[in-house]
Amino acid sequence: MIPKPLKGIIPPLVTPMLDENTLDLKGLERLLNHVISGGVSGIFILGTSGEAQNLSYAVRKEMIKQTCRIVGGRVPVLVGISDTSFVESISLANKAHEFGADVLVATPPFYYTPGQAELIQYYWDLADQVPLPLFLYNMPSHVKVMIEPETIVKLAANNNIIGLKDSSANGVYLQKVMYLLKDRPDFTILVGPEEMTAGMVLMGAHGGVNGGANIYPELYVSLYQAACNKDFETIAELQPKVMNISLSLYNIGKYASSYIKGLKTALNLKGICDDFMPEPFHKFNAAERKFVELKLKELDSLIK
Repeated sequence: MIPKPLKGIIPPLVTPMLDENTLDLKGLERLLNHVISGGVSGIFILGTSGEAQNLSYAVRKEMIKQTCRIVGGRVPVLVGISDTSFVESISLANKAHEFGADVLVATPPFYYTPGQAELIQYYWDLADQVPLPLFLYNMPSHVKVMIEPETIVKLAANNNIIGLKDSSANGVYLQKVMYLLKDRPDFTILVGPEEMTAGMVLMGAHGGVNGGANIYPELYVSLYQAACNKDFETIAELQPKVMNISLSLYNIGKYASSYIKGLKTALNLKGICDDFMPEPFHKFNAAERKFVELKLKELDSLIK
């Protein structure tokens, strides 16, 4: 049973890979144990940080299977089923259920841009046909459509749609969503961008799906707890550290993929998992890797 609302820090796990079609299973196990020991409240796989759309369906299904096996019920497992094909989303959902996952997460379908009425029908059909509870995933920068606040309110009436993961980085939008759903304390609101998670938790959000928690889970859990407790002194101490991670690791080079490259390189330098990236991306070159290494040493000293 999933708590309603689901609260806490839920890392959007990177997908450790050895090559285009092979998971780094030892790395995956180290990574999962690392974040769980850091106090996270769940695991989200096959999202943006997990490079889901660059993975074969076989690898995605194997990632679901192995993650559920390694986690072993210690925390809830959320699985991304976003796809251009409704049938493939259903297939991934069924595999998630078969392997023991707890929650599904789906962006709007991409390439063709659906209207809001089409989105309502799409999500309603999806929620009615999948075997697990469903989170909406608002990611307008990647799928080119915003799930409007009024659309979310209508979809929240479906008993199998239990929450929203918002990665819009739009604080006004998210506050409007929370205001419109003020009478639905059971409906989970999770924040993607780690830079704004503490502020949104203070405003009523339930937690963060924060990429940096792959590397420093304890930091993000502590910041979340401080926000829940309105411990402004601790927030003032920890928030700059989160910003330092963001500015140090996520903007190296002029790549749309810089964030994921920074995460994977840092995890590799820490000996947690391989930093291979499936096409169309490639891991950092030697100079960029050296830059991450220097920044990581500074961060380790700051965050210890």
